[in-house]
Amino acid sequence: MNDLKERIAAQLQAVRDRSLTYTDAEDDLLTRQHSPLMSPLVWDLAHVGNYEELWVLRAAGGIEPVRPEIDDIYDAFKTPRKDRPSLPMLRPAEARRYIEGVRGRVFDVLSAVDFDSPDPLHRQGFVFGLVIQHEHQHDETMLATLQLSGEPGLVRDAALPPGRPGGPEEVFVPAGSFLMGTDTQPWAYDNERPAHRVDLPAYWIDRFPVSNQAYTAFLDAGGYDDPRWWTPEGWRWRTETGAVAPLFWTRDGDTWWRTRFGRTEPVPMDEPVQHVCWYEADAYARFAGRRLPTEAEWEKACGFDPGTGRTRTYPWGEDDPGPGRANLGHRAARPAPIGAYPSGASPCGAEQMVGDVWEWTASTFQPYPGFRSFPYPEYSEVFFGSGYRVLRGGSWAADPAAVRTTFRNWDHPIRRQIFSGFRCARSATPEQA
Repeated sequence: MNDLKERIAAQLQAVRDRSLTYTDAEDDLLTRQHSPLMSPLVWDLAHVGNYEELWVLRAAGGIEPVRPEIDDIYDAFKTPRKDRPSLPMLRPAEARRYIEGVRGRVFDVLSAVDFDSPDPLHRQGFVFGLVIQHEHQHDETMLATLQLSGEPGLVRDAALPPGRPGGPEEVFVPAGSFLMGTDTQPWAYDNERPAHRVDLPAYWIDRFPVSNQAYTAFLDAGGYDDPRWWTPEGWRWRTETGAVAPLFWTRDGDTWWRTRFGRTEPVPMDEPVQHVCWYEADAYARFAGRRLPTEAEWEKACGFDPGTGRTRTYPWGEDDPGPGRANLGHRAARPAPIGAYPSGASPCGAEQMVGDVWEWTASTFQPYPGFRSFPYPEYSEVFFGSGYRVLRGGSWAADPAAVRTTFRNWDHPIRRQIFSGFRCARSATPEQA
């Protein structure tokens, strides 16, 4: 267990270093609201500390509250994002002192906790996995806020592997059942549980996410002006917003440009398309004569190994994600070229299913059969319903600690400030099945 505690301590430090890097800026940038869709950056910074105080110090450690008077300010359900600038938030310097003080006590709890305890918060370090993943998710949210702000400085053009053009465009997934979700991942969220058997007919799924090159064919064909490809709700969104391309794209003559962290550059045609909402993804799929995969289809294609009958933790197996298998952890502030990670392929041959872009699925966010809320209803349960669509896979901005085959993300179908893309699927014909 000492090894596990050392790994947790290292992950706590790594995620905090990341949060402080994203908030190492002038106070005005941190306290200003850059979009009503997002919180001020300083709210996110203090919120992750308050979340740690609530769950590690109070719930798991039995420690007296540090700053109970700020609980309502940093309760994500008390105040919508658009209204948070009006809250009496901690100023940046005070927020940094607060989260540092909380973190010191968190390490005290870590050193004392018994990971063999029957307490589900303690067992296998669940509560620490909870706060580590939570902070990484807020770090990704901070990156989306910084992208909306247009501020330069976070481009990070680290080298990524080259792409591999050519080869099959889609892969076949035979009919049959698989075990969806998990009962074994110690840090899995409640919405990933319990594991349950799902039977699927045969289908085809894109080998790669849809590329910018492929998506521009939809643009050039007037796809945004043709209601045939859109659901009624999607067409209403398109006409009300006036959207003509993915978010942050503009056209100058024959060239598409994108703005990425304050820098304007030609759209790289060999990268997965990102910053598209569910309605755009669905419309493209219809235009292409395809559809979005259900999340069950996505998960089976991502991790099911017919040789063992089990679902892998990652597409390639159980080894932790590394730079040779997936584009994660903000190594570079962009998706990798199509075909960059052949060693990250899933058993069926699908590639880049983890990292690069979150992938929209056809599914609404619903509980699995036998779902039980833990450790609190507001993480998953209050979001179940038809208003949210499921995304899978993780983006280049997601950390490996918060990515696995069974991980479920969700958002409103209009959201495109997130690092979202998609791949398509189609049902197999009776002859193919």
